Amino acid sequence: MTDAQETAADSSLRTTGGAPPDDVETAPIPLLEPREGIPPVIADEAALAQVVAAFAAGTGPVAVDAERASGYRYGQRAYLVQLRREGAGSALIDPVACPDLSGFGAAIEDAEWVLHAATQDLPCLREIGMVPSELFDTELAGRLAGFPRVGLGAMVENVLGYVLEKGHSAVDWSTRPLPEPWLRYAALDVELLVDLRDALEKELDRQGKLDWAHQEFDAIASAPPAPPRKDPWRRTSGMHKVRRRRQMAVVRELWTARDRVAQRRDVSPGKVLGDTAIVEAALALPPNVHALAALPGFGHRMGRRQLEQWQAAVDHARELPDAELPQPGQQVAGPPPPRAWADKDPAAAARLSAARAAVSTLAETLNMPQENLITPDTVRRVCWEPPSVVDPESVEAALASHGARRWQVEQVTPVLVAALASRP
Repeated sequence: MTDAQETAADSSLRTTGGAPPDDVETAPIPLLEPREGIPPVIADEAALAQVVAAFAAGTGPVAVDAERASGYRYGQRAYLVQLRREGAGSALIDPVACPDLSGFGAAIEDAEWVLHAATQDLPCLREIGMVPSELFDTELAGRLAGFPRVGLGAMVENVLGYVLEKGHSAVDWSTRPLPEPWLRYAALDVELLVDLRDALEKELDRQGKLDWAHQEFDAIASAPPAPPRKDPWRRTSGMHKVRRRRQMAVVRELWTARDRVAQRRDVSPGKVLGDTAIVEAALALPPNVHALAALPGFGHRMGRRQLEQWQAAVDHARELPDAELPQPGQQVAGPPPPRAWADKDPAAAARLSAARAAVSTLAETLNMPQENLITPDTVRRVCWEPPSVVDPESVEAALASHGARRWQVEQVTPVLVAALASRP
């Protein structure tokens, strides 16, 4: 970062917002340009080996980003990986042509990886052999520092004073060859990521939050892969309309059939059959293909063979014995929904109300979102089953048992002790 950029960054980090005075002229914000142009896409092992060597010889943190084809392809695999490091420049890698990037991951293993919204990209990077041992998440850093808008474009503009090109974030990155405007957009995503990291580190340090951020980053880097979701069909959009067990079975069978087709065709499940159509079929329980075709989502453009496929799933659900029907409203481990607390346990409801208010006030004081100060689920669990003796030591232990980081425990314990000890 140049001295001018650093001065602009420091100034923008400390701005309180609002429009400039009428008598002050503001220069247009420059559009960010790739410093070395658009790098070629690495799509063979020989070119990959050269880039790996260059990045291994580079210095400092490594900016990392990945593009997926959400909404177009099945799953969340990476279709482009972007990297940048001092001394190596930028690189664009095609993980379809080079599916094993474990060698690249090993070459930069000891470096700090800089990502924006790291939890979104880490799963697909892990699939191709890239796992960081140390990271810096610029989106999370922005949240902890109190920025109201933490998208990459907003952060680069507000902190570094550059405008990122927009318009290609939701394209089909499985397209081959990738159009040049898309590659330009992808390269710019890592162009100033390390500069942004450096500016945010200074701001977090100024606010006394840098150690908090490092605790968060360490937790992300050391977190194991998320386990598969239990009964993922229950997350079908509109599921709240489905009340009867037989109808739930229809959702389950249609969801499962759709997933098989989507995986076989490598397309997004929503392109095979929409959630709305699944719910409509569950509510109507159509007795035959003719009745199914009359429902929204099963229109005239759907072929007879497809209709028969979906009707077979409906028929299977209709014929299941009662013992094999899904149970309604299966509750995950933990407390019930907060709306039910007043009836089930009025004292717990009062504790939760007091705790939420206290956490909200503390989050405002610390200038960060409540969910980053402490997760709402952690607050609910501690309020539903508080320690038998409420004191700082017992509350600290309860928070830590639910995964709260040390800085969160230190900040939240005093207000939770007061909330849990209060009487309605």
